[in-house]
Amino acid sequence: MLKPSGRQINNLVYIILEYVTGGLLFDVCQTLGGMGEEGGKYFLSQMLDVLQYMHGKGVVHRDLKLENILVDDFMNLKVADFGFATFRKVHALKSYRGTMTYMAPEIKEGKTYDGMAIDMFSTGVILFIIVQGIFPFKEAKKDEFFYNLILKGDLETYWKKTGGQNLSDEFKDLIIRMFSYDGTKRPSIAEIRAHPWMASGVDLKGIRSSLLEELAEKRS
Repeated sequence: MLKPSGRQINNLVYIILEYVTGGLLFDVCQTLGGMGEEGGKYFLSQMLDVLQYMHGKGVVHRDLKLENILVDDFMNLKVADFGFATFRKVHALKSYRGTMTYMAPEIKEGKTYDGMAIDMFSTGVILFIIVQGIFPFKEAKKDEFFYNLILKGDLETYWKKTGGQNLSDEFKDLIIRMFSYDGTKRPSIAEIRAHPWMASGVDLKGIRSSLLEELAEKRS
């Protein structure tokens, strides 16, 4: 490569990325608001595929959030921004990484943590926002009002305060497990796939068509 100054640069490495036209999942959520449990199943099924592939390669992301997930024109997810990702000692990490509202409690408390478990926690936050259209808590700290309700087991108050009284018991069970304070108690990918909420089956193609139609209508 020859720079305008005349300097010759050799041995450059080029990174070619896919162009994703649908924008951020964050923007989709902003436009559609809460997409309900069917919308949650649609996107979680894709996130599980992402986690299975990524974790299967020994890589953890550590900054999964709506702003780091792109969607194409057919509502397919594309996870981006691997700036905090790592493949070294993924089950015994110590560095402070992530985004406050999506971050697992063990990172905030400076503990050694399992990168796969903290990716699962962030996925839970993403799922909650997709379903309800709001964050489940400001941050996962013991003294934060909403997260403290979960830690105390005062789930009746939690669901009342977050407007989730009418959500299914299966969804509530799964999401609370994903928000576990103890990372070792969060469900694995296989356990989520087998969970009654996910295993009950859903018309993914039908949900995608409905979401695309609603998104086009609201953007027009």
